[in-house]
Amino acid sequence: MSLIMAHQSDTNQPKGFGKKDDLALQSFTKSLRSKARREGQGYPIATVAYYGPNEELATKVAVGIVEKNQEVADLKRWITESSEIRIDEAVNREVLAFIKRKRAKQVIMTDGIMGCPHEEGIDYPEGEVCPQCPYWAEHERTIQPV
Repeated sequence: MSLIMAHQSDTNQPKGFGKKDDLALQSFTKSLRSKARREGQGYPIATVAYYGPNEELATKVAVGIVEKNQEVADLKRWITESSEIRIDEAVNREVLAFIKRKRAKQVIMTDGIMGCPHEEGIDYPEGEVCPQCPYWAEHERTIQPV
């Protein structure tokens, strides 16, 4: 598993949010960003990655806990059907509580949405394109460090 140090940027906010949604997202991402800024603090490391049907809507967040041996010791996923998970207050609280409970010393995040929320080999056959997320068949799934 390769890890990229990145911080959620304010410029990558989902489009069409209202003021209340903006504040909820800013509060959550501010908390995670402050944890992510503590680069070099050691293990365990929490990795936070967002997934969605396109580059604007995140419907899944996966948080992995990586130990010193660089093995994923724990992985937890939260999924919504069609709402923006980055502003779901209940999910955000659970994500932060999970990271705290696992005593992560640093957080590594992606800047943006990594790809389809469905899992190859589980939700659709290996080597095929997800039939529920045609957007990702035509777009590169690269995440740039901020």
